[in-house]
Amino acid sequence: MSVDAKDGYLEVPGARLRFRDAGSGPAVVLLHGWTLRLEMWDPQAAALGQEFRVVRFDRRGFGLSTGKASVIDDAADVAALCSHLGIRRAALVGMSQGSRVAVLTAMSEPALIRSLILDGPSPGIVDPTAPDPDLPLAQFRLLAQTEGIDVFRRAWAQHPMTRLRNPDADAGALLDGMLSGYGGDDLLQPVEAPAPTASSPVFGAIAQPTLVICGAFDVPSRRNAATVIAQKLPAAELFQVPDAGHLANLDNPPAYNAALLRFLRRHAVISAD
Repeated sequence: MSVDAKDGYLEVPGARLRFRDAGSGPAVVLLHGWTLRLEMWDPQAAALGQEFRVVRFDRRGFGLSTGKASVIDDAADVAALCSHLGIRRAALVGMSQGSRVAVLTAMSEPALIRSLILDGPSPGIVDPTAPDPDLPLAQFRLLAQTEGIDVFRRAWAQHPMTRLRNPDADAGALLDGMLSGYGGDDLLQPVEAPAPTASSPVFGAIAQPTLVICGAFDVPSRRNAATVIAQKLPAAELFQVPDAGHLANLDNPPAYNAALLRFLRRHAVISAD
């Protein structure tokens, strides 16, 4: 599989989604994090594509997808894209903000989602009422609104959640390109209703095999959320990516990809129907 798979586009209510679909085998759908886009998964697309059908898309409001950013609508978009591509069962990988989308999709479409991988999961999954001490969204909103998106981008590029620990020219260039292309429209939108909590009966009903993954040097709120979620889900396991921060898939692709492949070989292959 080539990471240079051609872009496809799908019209959904309120948005036009850019996606890439390549490889063959059991389907794996990849959901990017905040301010990023589908290219964040280039190192994983290359590794997984030897055994799996890899689908990734720009979530609405990010990258080249149109529409208003919304994790609630993202969950419906996952189902719509799978239907469009003829995918009846899939493993779902959600990174950071994308982990909230993964959880919502697993709850709303349990027959579609065979297994889950939650990477650097949002603390909002555990407690949507508690502020995230490592991601000051209110400050970032104010910064973007009063000083402009370029000032926000510079500040965000220096944040611990976006700094790479390992100096790799290709990964750095990929990240810089994604951050420079972030338009910031969602920072001007009203705050969205939170996702259900890990202690709610609905969330507790998630029975899919789940891998919770985070960088060993991720920010504390994300490491703590990963631990709690892995404890609360009925069929979950936890893996820390060594020598990696929040962007573990770019910091340490060999270890990250190996963890995904081990899990997917056990829990995705039987979903190819």
